[in-house]
Amino acid sequence: MSGLFLLLSAVALVYGKTYFKETFDDSYTKRWVVSDWKSGEQGKFGHTAGDWYGDAKEDKGLQTTQDAKFYAISAKFPGFSNEGKGLVIQFQVKFPQKIDCGGGYIKVGSSKLDQANFGGDSPYYIMFGPDICGYSTKKVHVIFHYPPKNENLLINKEITAETDQLSHVYTLIVKPDQTYEVHIDGAKKQSGNLLEDWSFLAAKSIKDPSQSKPSDWVDEAQIDDPEDKKPSDWDNTAKQVADPEAEKPDDWDDEADGEWEAPLIPNPEYKGEWKAKRISNPKYKGAWVHPEIPNPDYTEDKNVYRFADIGSVGIDIWQVKSGTIFDNIIITDSVKEAEDFLQETWGKHHDKEKEMFDAAEKKKADEAAASAKSEESSKKADDEDEDEDEDDAPVHEDL
Repeated sequence: MSGLFLLLSAVALVYGKTYFKETFDDSYTKRWVVSDWKSGEQGKFGHTAGDWYGDAKEDKGLQTTQDAKFYAISAKFPGFSNEGKGLVIQFQVKFPQKIDCGGGYIKVGSSKLDQANFGGDSPYYIMFGPDICGYSTKKVHVIFHYPPKNENLLINKEITAETDQLSHVYTLIVKPDQTYEVHIDGAKKQSGNLLEDWSFLAAKSIKDPSQSKPSDWVDEAQIDDPEDKKPSDWDNTAKQVADPEAEKPDDWDDEADGEWEAPLIPNPEYKGEWKAKRISNPKYKGAWVHPEIPNPDYTEDKNVYRFADIGSVGIDIWQVKSGTIFDNIIITDSVKEAEDFLQETWGKHHDKEKEMFDAAEKKKADEAAASAKSEESSKKADDEDEDEDEDDAPVHEDL
């Protein structure tokens, strides 16, 4: 029976259901609602594939277009629960602007989302994707909302985000056995157990508050040898001595400069501060381990992975430098569906996008080199003109 269950589970993961899929074709405005939550501070989205792409039409996505602005937009779909099945959240994002500080993540929430006011204070189930700011923050966020605590909990592992100017695909897989995987461009970058990598639950055991280390407990492994005594002449050697090779300068004037003294140098015979030899402590009992007891606040939860009403997806970010392009979002319970969608979109286009980007960078480098050469030639010509002017200047002889 267990083998059949595993087989059926595997089949379900391959032939599952897709709840939401978005490629941002020209009809996307019928499905997405721009929020007014930051009226006056809110940037406008563009609809473009950017300056490099695999296909100008198929690679169109939502692009942030104004610097130092908030962006918030969302879409809804019929709500569902991921109870007993996998949950796969996947999307594509590109930072063509060489982003210095800003997010590139999405939020997945309930079907009851208030889209007109969707923003930083809106509740969500999962926040997932890259966040980059300066040299210190280049991480992939995986944040779960946990209703029993009413808290948004961050993963306690580091996942490094891609920071180049090309498109990348981020995939989060949450399984009913309470495990997860994070993929970038189809390659696994992190995985583990939800209960171990997030602080959903209290610790199963805690230190017994009624116990403490006995006052006579000896946990010092080594001690000074009580029989080792400092030699009586140990301190008779000075730390520094006059340099025997130093000579009084010829121009030294005792009356003006004072009595000459040779500079001090480290004494090669100085033995340093005396310390007794260390020996094993015969009274050593080892490191004291605090006894533990079951934590009365611990409650088992086999459904940390589960959300009852997944029905919305949104982009809610702040960007210092705009230009980020979001594309190809899919929410499904099938890893196979997500993998196929990746190959149909990013997989089909990323080589051409890379070629176009490399060509654009080469053109930029060639133009910069040509400009530098032109400036150098112009400067050289100016220098030659100055030299000629100096040669042609009249000479005045003294009579």
